[in-house]
Amino acid sequence: MARFGTVLTAMVTPFDGNDKLDLVAAQKLARYLVDNGNDGVVVAGTTGESATISYEEQRDLIGAVREALPDHVLVAGAGSNDTANAVKNTRAATEAGADGILAVTPYYNRPSQAGIEAHFRASAAETDRPVILYDIPVRTGRKIEMATLVRLAEVDNIVAVKDAAGDVASTAALLAEVGDGLEVYSGEDKLTLPLISVGAVGVIGVATHWVGREMSDMFAAYADGRVDEARAINARLIPSYDYEAYDDAPNPVPSKVMMNLLAVSVGRCRPPMGPIPDDLEDRARAVLSGLGRSIS
Repeated sequence: MARFGTVLTAMVTPFDGNDKLDLVAAQKLARYLVDNGNDGVVVAGTTGESATISYEEQRDLIGAVREALPDHVLVAGAGSNDTANAVKNTRAATEAGADGILAVTPYYNRPSQAGIEAHFRASAAETDRPVILYDIPVRTGRKIEMATLVRLAEVDNIVAVKDAAGDVASTAALLAEVGDGLEVYSGEDKLTLPLISVGAVGVIGVATHWVGREMSDMFAAYADGRVDEARAINARLIPSYDYEAYDDAPNPVPSKVMMNLLAVSVGRCRPPMGPIPDDLEDRARAVLSGLGRSIS
């Protein structure tokens, strides 16, 4: 069984009408997610608009969600492109009660592989919680190379990778190299089924805001050898994958529109994410209709 569970959502961060952090809404959203197919949540990650929330907001958000979900997995984003801030964020997330730490590759700076490795080692040394490395080169500008991951797998509390690198063959090679040394969680919804086929144990998803149950069913079907059923579920989820991010509405804009449509209030994104395209709510309704759900 996967250490953190099989299906987790990279949770959006709710804001009120004045773009202020809404902790009550965050607690309601977290409960909604675990009531709808998720084993736990990841807060203050990329989808949680970590780039525009303050250190104090991150700490308060983690604490509020921990209070709402005392018996479910809570992983906290604690990344930064400044190693000193990543260490500070990791310490705060640990003190606020996170079960695990999500540590993203330093972004924009484009450090060497040696710099990336040193950065992750410094963050991991600051906590006794298990650490998930987040490899998402499309946002960070740097891929964590396989040799770097193999070395980092030797760190006792670096236990997993959220894989959004988009290279299933490389993931297969990594798992062949490290065996049980690292668990892989899909970080790209549309590649979850292919990643399962090479050994991924779970997903940290975005569309799982509204298709957590379906994603859980897909994992269960594959694990039971019902591969055709898993493929059929995945096919039904493709419109959700296509909806969750596109050029005019990058993640997490579509997810916030979807959750508001589902009467789970999360507000809008903080600038520069936005504005909301005029047709986005209609697109959300079409996705839900394809899933057999009707919204008044």
